[in-house]
Order: sequence, then structure tokens, then C-alpha cells
Amino acid sequence: MAANDAAAGKPQGFSHANIETSNFLMIVLILLVVAVGGLVEIVPLFFQRSTTQPVEGLKPYTALQLAGRDIYLREGCYGCHSQMIRPLRAETLRYGHYSTAGEFVYDHPFQWGSKRTGPDLQRVGGRYSDEWHRLHLANPRDLVPESNMPAYPWLLSAKVDDATIADHMRGLRRLGVPYTDAEIAEAPAAVRGKAEIDALVAYLQVLGTALK
Repeated sequence: MAANDAAAGKPQGFSHANIETSNFLMIVLILLVVAVGGLVEIVPLFFQRSTTQPVEGLKPYTALQLAGRDIYLREGCYGCHSQMIRPLRAETLRYGHYSTAGEFVYDHPFQWGSKRTGPDLQRVGGRYSDEWHRLHLANPRDLVPESNMPAYPWLLSAKVDDATIADHMRGLRRLGVPYTDAEIAEAPAAVRGKAEIDALVAYLQVLGTALK
């Protein structure tokens, strides 16, 4: 049979021609190359301090900031706003210092994203006053007439849930966020009676402030 194949001019053994003409072999080899390449690129990052250690000055979110982050996720803000400034001149000129892995070690999950219907928010902390954020969240068009961002007026009256914040912080501590017992015990009182807009503004005002 092999002699007949050779006589017919068919490629023999593990040849380039055999790989290109075999769908199964091509798929297997592509998956193998991608797997090995992924391991080589990704695994070393788990052992580099620059990707696993917080940048100098980074602190875990306070109870109010953490509640605001939960509201940010609940309202789907990540669908229109990224939190990742790429190391490109056009990006850094507009938004500030490019993002680094050490800024996100306490974020579970991180909010990098790639969709930008609205601007990137990684360095929005401190750029505007609390009152500006309140007005903008209540009705963006009061400040930016051409904005297509939806309004969130219910945040002004809805209250932060103080019953679950301590459990949330305990869960994050298991993932490596260094909350102390005292911080967790004081968390419910820190958010009790606060409007959801207070929490969301507190979260926005801390974004990107650890690294300028």
C-alpha cells in the first residue's frame, strides 16, 4: 500500500504536505502551539512582583468605596467605560499615566475592559468635584449636552445596603485583600444611611489615585 502511495506521488510520513492536507493534524498542532505559547507568556507573570504586588500607596477600598464599586458593576458602567490606559502616546496624553498591573491587585474582578462608548475612567479620581459627579450621574446632559449616557436619578434616594458589606469584605480578604478585623467590624456603620450616589462618587474619586 505504501509503495502504491509513493508511486502515486502522495506525501509520506510527518511532512509539511501531510500537515497542510490533514484538517485533524493541523488543528491538533495549532492547539499545541497556542497552549505552549500561552504558558510561556502567562505563567511567568504569576511570579513577577510587578504584576502581583500593589503599587506604592495603593490601599484597599474603604467600605463606602467598595459599596460604590458594587453599584458600578450593578449598573453596568463597565459596558461603556474601560479602566485601562494603554501605553500609547495618544492614550497617555488624554488620560494620564498608563495602567499597571500593580494597581489592580485588590480588584476582584478587575474592570479593564475594551469598550469605550464613554471615556476611560482609570484616572478619573480627583479630576472633578463630588458635586460635579452627583450632577452628572443624576442627569449627564445638565453638564454635557451632547452626552448619550443614561441618567441615574434613583441613586440619589436609594440607600446603601449595610447588611452585606462586612461579608463582602471577608470574602475579599480570603482572596488576599488585607482588610483588618476592625475595618470589617466598622464597615456596616460606615455605609449606614448613605445614599448610593455617595458610594458611587466615593469609588470614582479613588480611581487611579495611587499612581499619577
